[in-house]
Amino acid sequence: MTPEFVVTFAQEAIKVTILVSMPMLGLGLVVGLLVSIFQAVTQIHEMTLTFVPKILIVLVALLFFANWMLERLMQFATTTIEQIPLYLR
Repeated sequence: MTPEFVVTFAQEAIKVTILVSMPMLGLGLVVGLLVSIFQAVTQIHEMTLTFVPKILIVLVALLFFANWMLERLMQFATTTIEQIPLYLR
């Protein structure tokens, strides 16, 4: 294993992690921003008003994007497992 291989493998793992988490984090960010704007306009500062919509939208995003996320993770795992003989050299 060369240092270049380790860096490339780490970069690919980070890229897959970011791709898989972006749908949930992005939608949670958008909903959080909308709730914050609503709270600022109405001057209602209830803590549960912030968390409940974000939790719900992250759950919906997880259900909606689960197939795509699983495909990406399985593709990364399959590629990694298939290349084990190359790693041992």
